[in-house]
Amino acid sequence: FEAGNTAMIRGGNNMGRVGTIMHRERHPGSFEIVHLKDAAGHTFATRLQNVFVIGKGTKPWISLPKGNGIKLSIVEDRAAKMAKK
Repeated sequence: FEAGNTAMIRGGNNMGRVGTIMHRERHPGSFEIVHLKDAAGHTFATRLQNVFVIGKGTKPWISLPKGNGIKLSIVEDRAAKMAKK
């Protein structure tokens, strides 16, 4: 869980998102929080238990899902669906 590594979120509201670990907050006796930044530049945070490291640096060791793990906003998601029709 070093800063700069690529990670995928495997639980919580950010499930499926992929980003680069920015830093880790240690809270003794409570949950540790990891801050990440995705390829689109959006930052988000989640519990340490939800983070799964998938690569060293910015290069993932596995193939990424459709969309490269970037979560679209509601407006962007709707526009993409309407464009398909």
